[in-house]
Amino acid sequence: MTDRPPITIMIVDDHVVIRSGLRMLIEHDQQMRVVAMAGNQQEALERAASEKPDVIILDLLLGDEDALTFLPELCEASPGSRVLVLTGVQNPDSHRRAIRRGAMGIVLKEHAADQLLKAIKKVYEGEVWIERSMMGSMIQELNKPTLLDPEVAKIQSLTEREREVIALIGEGLKNKQVGERLFISETTVTHHLSSVFSKLEVSDRLELIIYAFRHGLAKMPK
Repeated sequence: MTDRPPITIMIVDDHVVIRSGLRMLIEHDQQMRVVAMAGNQQEALERAASEKPDVIILDLLLGDEDALTFLPELCEASPGSRVLVLTGVQNPDSHRRAIRRGAMGIVLKEHAADQLLKAIKKVYEGEVWIERSMMGSMIQELNKPTLLDPEVAKIQSLTEREREVIALIGEGLKNKQVGERLFISETTVTHHLSSVFSKLEVSDRLELIIYAFRHGLAKMPK
């Protein structure tokens, strides 16, 4: 038995019945507690700021509102919260945009309830939750024909420490967590990432993660 406090969760969905159903499902697990619910952008931003939940479950379509447009604001409203998108939208572009704008994971509504509960726990622990089918589509789209030698040269230019940083980023760790794991400062991690971005010619963390999975620099999530 653990004395660890429950994972606090906010549900953002424009359907009252879905919010209530999700609450019942989540709170059936004693390790989780729903502390807030919202049905639109304004409510989501206000309640995220006041409640500071550990995890925010966000539907991409909130009536006439597109949650992608305010996702960065939601992350800023509660910097310590991790956003998990729960959506019926099977659009790889929307999924990529959600990750780029701050979401830590994507779960499709068609999947079993236990998948959602597992994703909540993984995202809470700092891991990126992207199912294999979604990651496969992202990799396929970015897998443009390239000459082998330039990629090999890029990878060989990485230092051992940079490879360690990449592997931990692939696990979904934030800069501070990477620093703690490697016993280096967060500033040093940032410097390593800047060097990695330059050497591998990627522009952000998502592109780095996809590159790392494609070239064996990080392990695909299970």
